[in-house]
Amino acid sequence: MQSNILISLLISTQLIFISAHAQGQPSEPRMSKVDYVEQYADQAVREMHSSGVPASITLAQGMLESDYGNSPLAKYANNHFGIKCHKGWDGPTFIQDDDERNECFRKYYQAYDSYRDHSEFLRTRDRYASLFDLKQTDYKGWAKGLKKAGYATNPKYADLIIRIIEENELDKYDKLKKLPDTEVIAEVETPEFKSDVPTILNVRSVKVSDNNIKYVVAKQGDTPASIAKQNDMGLWQILKYNDLEKHDPIMSGDIVYLQPKRNYASSEFHTVAAGESLRSISQQHGVKIKRLMKINEYTPNYTPQVGEKVKLRDMSVVNEKLTGR
Repeated sequence: MQSNILISLLISTQLIFISAHAQGQPSEPRMSKVDYVEQYADQAVREMHSSGVPASITLAQGMLESDYGNSPLAKYANNHFGIKCHKGWDGPTFIQDDDERNECFRKYYQAYDSYRDHSEFLRTRDRYASLFDLKQTDYKGWAKGLKKAGYATNPKYADLIIRIIEENELDKYDKLKKLPDTEVIAEVETPEFKSDVPTILNVRSVKVSDNNIKYVVAKQGDTPASIAKQNDMGLWQILKYNDLEKHDPIMSGDIVYLQPKRNYASSEFHTVAAGESLRSISQQHGVKIKRLMKINEYTPNYTPQVGEKVKLRDMSVVNEKLTGR
């Protein structure tokens, strides 16, 4: 009898200790609204000048969709915009319940990749095309247009976006000029001199192609890995966006894209010159190789001939859009 009482007391004491220990554990800190804006405003402005999506819209959508950076999707998949895998996504994935059970969401190596993909997602989906006719400062028109185009199922989505913008004064970012080129800090060390004082080195400027894709021009000694590091990107992105293998060389003067190439170019045709390949044409015009192959009905490993006209856009699709068929 006494042994049973003693066992009960020991169990009770252990339960009390476990409960007290659990309660004493500090909760994981939440990112605040102010923290979120401070951390991601610059990226939203950069994306605005690159893609045309207002910075206020990007920030407000990120804040709403990610619960200010605190949702599991944002914390564990760096996905701040709830972008699902969709057809053609071959990057990492994150599975969670949403409208249905076990839905597939895109997973990114860093949050900034999510921002870039958000701009790309809006720019390349036909249903959002009319939004880019609006003024960059018309955040209300953008918010209502996103809802109308079906970005979210919540009937109050536009109102929520507008409220977040106005409560946090995010519209001021829509009026900002382009941010200065990124700077990096490096320590200079030579056999004759070693300094602990950081020296600021200017990173080459990021340019935007006629097809509205961010890119840099390679310098002597560049590699896919070095360009990825300089632009705070994953090596897999540089390789994928430029149709490169891990050990492929990059020549000085080469265009290296920092965003995915498009499905079409501003020009209708490209006339092949001596020494050009399908990849070089793809790089020159910022059009995906797979898309060029499909539009031109090329077989794998096809080599364009000098003087040949390579189609850069599917005119049947363009004509369909123009006629409304």
